[in-house]
Amino acid sequence: MRNFKIWIILLLLVPPACAQVKDRAIEERIVNYLREHVKPGERVIVSDLNNNVFKTPEEQKVLDRIFNTFFKIPLFVAQYKASTNQAPTLADISRQFNLPVQGEVAVLLSIMDDDPRVPKFIKRDPQSGEIIEVDVDAIKKDRRFGILLERSLTGWVGKDAPPFNLDLPDGKTFSSEELKGKSFLLYFWFTGCPPCVRTAPLLVELQRQFGARGFTVVAANSDRVLELETTNDQILAYAKKAGVNFPFGYANRKMHEAYGSVNVYPALFLVNSKGIIVKQYLNFQELKVYTDDVGALIK
Repeated sequence: MRNFKIWIILLLLVPPACAQVKDRAIEERIVNYLREHVKPGERVIVSDLNNNVFKTPEEQKVLDRIFNTFFKIPLFVAQYKASTNQAPTLADISRQFNLPVQGEVAVLLSIMDDDPRVPKFIKRDPQSGEIIEVDVDAIKKDRRFGILLERSLTGWVGKDAPPFNLDLPDGKTFSSEELKGKSFLLYFWFTGCPPCVRTAPLLVELQRQFGARGFTVVAANSDRVLELETTNDQILAYAKKAGVNFPFGYANRKMHEAYGSVNVYPALFLVNSKGIIVKQYLNFQELKVYTDDVGALIK
């Protein structure tokens, strides 16, 4: 296994700051338009918005990203509830999908309430707009979301870990082929994820305890897939503070989709030396959960 000193060579390709500001301004216009013009009971037709309101390529790009996110939110909410027994906050959803405009998540949830393609699966506080109840079964029973949700929650244990390639900070590629015959913990995370901040030091300790025994953590950062506006300095500071001591790279969209289009972070997959997934974890776990499972795996 190569030794990746990521806190020294870490590079992240992000859009120029001026492009970020421009996209943010466009997103604010779109959210404000939806807030002011969409009436209760009305379904939003994106093609109408493209044809009649937001006609420039820049506007249409931002609009498409928002509504691609729209159909990921139900899976995220259901996964979050199933893994934590709590409803995600509006802030959780905003961080997860990089929705930076104030009130943007509330607007999307309101539109979702009136969209016949989305099952009625949440109840919200009428004052705060926060989600107070989540009906996971309603998502499971829906033909559009059910299979994806079942797969993400319970469909991995006992199956072969999908092969993957990670884009390394130095421009090279790390392949899962390099892990043949080794057990590993594949860790999906993104920079602005609060439970990931708590998880990273635990995985550093896990690597310290078991790294010499044919085991490794492999970190797949999802910032690029999620189109997050993360600077190099922020990534460098994050990695240095956590003291990362395991292989690290950037997940591409193909890898992301191969592992169920991860919606709850962190998402981790414990894989044995035969390449079989033996455990799946969503959200924060205590260190003992990992040490017990890894210890039993490599005993």
